[in-house]
Amino acid sequence: MLRVHLLRFSVSPSNLFVQSTKATAFPRLLTSTKLNKNSRSQVRVYSASSGFESSKLLFRQLFEKESSTYTYLLADVSHPEKPALLIDPVDKMVDRDLTLVKELGLKLIYAMNTHVHADHVTGTGLMKGKVPGLKSIISKASNSKADLLIEHGDKIYFGNLFLEVRATPGHTCGCVTYVTGDVPDQPQPRMAFTGDALMIRGCGRTDFQGGSSHQLYNSVHSQIFTFPKDTLVYPAHDYRGFTVSSVGEEMVYNPRLSKDEETFKSIMENLNLAYPKMIDVAVPANMVCGLQDRIKTTI
Repeated sequence: MLRVHLLRFSVSPSNLFVQSTKATAFPRLLTSTKLNKNSRSQVRVYSASSGFESSKLLFRQLFEKESSTYTYLLADVSHPEKPALLIDPVDKMVDRDLTLVKELGLKLIYAMNTHVHADHVTGTGLMKGKVPGLKSIISKASNSKADLLIEHGDKIYFGNLFLEVRATPGHTCGCVTYVTGDVPDQPQPRMAFTGDALMIRGCGRTDFQGGSSHQLYNSVHSQIFTFPKDTLVYPAHDYRGFTVSSVGEEMVYNPRLSKDEETFKSIMENLNLAYPKMIDVAVPANMVCGLQDRIKTTI
């Protein structure tokens, strides 16, 4: 049976590290805390297993054409239970995604979002009703509901692989980027799942949901553009047929974020974009993990 652990430990801002524990005799959520008097922050580790072994990543990029949304499936297929997670699932594609998980012999443990989407309803709520034990994940800063509310610096384990959480607000106040680890036995080159913070030759708009062009510019430059240049960039959307980019490419060729901040702010203030057609449905639903029926009963 899959065991899920929650660790809390202190971290120096300049030295993030991972601490592993032995599995418990029965599956439950465990919490432990170690404090360092010189540290002001804590990192929580959501772990589906423990121990360090050579791991093999299974990766699939899935697409929903109506909202041009990418959903990403990742799994540790070297682990006996093949634990997997889905990033940014769409409600209309839940059956497709779960069928693929079953065909590949994976055990889906997490369904997670990069932010509260305004252009589609997340599939996390529907998936929780179909997959026993599945946990939903979103940032604490989003002020929405999920089983696990993550923060900057947290590490989300699936088998012996993990994703590190980087806070990248600006498109919305609760945006995060999930990036693969930079320690041995993690995928190389690194992979960054950037949501709407950084898209291929673009970025998400900043004129609603607590957006800020100043904040977005600083988020991308301080959190994403500091990754190695060969880090692969996988966004939540693409509208022109691109599937992947790299940090190095976007630093040079992104027509918005390769500019200085004042130019970027001017560009974002003059996009003149239409009001998102799904926002009045999607945002309320996504604030409660995509459970539309729950919304109807509470209005």
